[in-house]
Amino acid sequence: MRVGAPQDFGVYCHIPFCSHRCDYCAFATWTDRRHLIDDYMACCSRQARELAADMPAVTSVFFGGGTPNLVPPPSIGDVLGELPVAPGAEITVECNPDFVTAEQMREYRSLGVNRISLGVQSAVAEVLESLGRRHSPAMVTAAVDAVRCAGIDRLSLDLIYGSVAESPADWQYTLVAAIDLEPDHLSVYGLTPEPGTALGDDPQRRPDDDDMADKYLLADELLASAGYVNYEISNWARPGAQCRHSLLYWQQGEYAGIGCAAHSHRSGRRYWNLRTPERFIAAVSTGASPVAGTEQLNVRERRVESLQLALRTSAGVPAEVVPDDVAHLVAPSTRGRVRLTARGRLLANEVALRLDPRERAG
Repeated sequence: MRVGAPQDFGVYCHIPFCSHRCDYCAFATWTDRRHLIDDYMACCSRQARELAADMPAVTSVFFGGGTPNLVPPPSIGDVLGELPVAPGAEITVECNPDFVTAEQMREYRSLGVNRISLGVQSAVAEVLESLGRRHSPAMVTAAVDAVRCAGIDRLSLDLIYGSVAESPADWQYTLVAAIDLEPDHLSVYGLTPEPGTALGDDPQRRPDDDDMADKYLLADELLASAGYVNYEISNWARPGAQCRHSLLYWQQGEYAGIGCAAHSHRSGRRYWNLRTPERFIAAVSTGASPVAGTEQLNVRERRVESLQLALRTSAGVPAEVVPDDVAHLVAPSTRGRVRLTARGRLLANEVALRLDPRERAG
């Protein structure tokens, strides 16, 4: 890795390969394209090299997917090696527990990876099965041990609540089990029935809104009591362990996307790459641009988006932009700002639509 001066700039690298599609997954992932891995990762390295020519020092790199730990660790290292990574940068790899090995984690550590985001989802086998997940709770424990033994500094766990197969007791068990693993960070997501997924196409499997609300409030209560601070609607962390890369998104920071379907944001311009790995490989390998589309936000659009993103976080928004009809869903923060209460977070989208950016919204 080349070393540069620290700035707020992130890189996201999308790894679209999976061994199996989970029942809720609507991401740009494929289960039948693993024969493309070598060519795809070579093109990711090439795109990284080309982008690095006009890139400040990188303070966070996030390899997401898909299942990034299906890719050989040296290929991850090849992408990192093309980037001007700042000293102390946060480097995250998302991992599925069923493919984690001790050797893999040691290789990641040697490449500079210092944060693992582990897709746990549930600690109850029947609930995992209902989500279409193939790992077992025992695999999660083994994966966490491998991360710790490799000396990787930070560990985040992803959880999903709301399956019709999950009782309130199951969800509490999952939360307690996750806390017992002592991660630095937890991302807790409500199950979303996306169109075109196995979950979304079966009305009998769609989550109940009241059940989801109760489970979210339970998560907030248990995680807070264990010392985790909610800093974004779906994210809790120990003090100082917030995901540096995710904060860039919520603070309208700048980042570059590498790989198929990856998004970038620079100077108010958003753009995204071709969606399929074949098209991405074809473009990059012939020297063509992999960018599929772009949009430029005007000043007002950026201000509205800034408020809506800030509302999701513990930083909150200026009190004067919150109209009276939703004022009961926010609480005072600091310096004239307010943030959503726990119950307000359940209605964040409704509050966001009512924000008035015309007043002093800076």
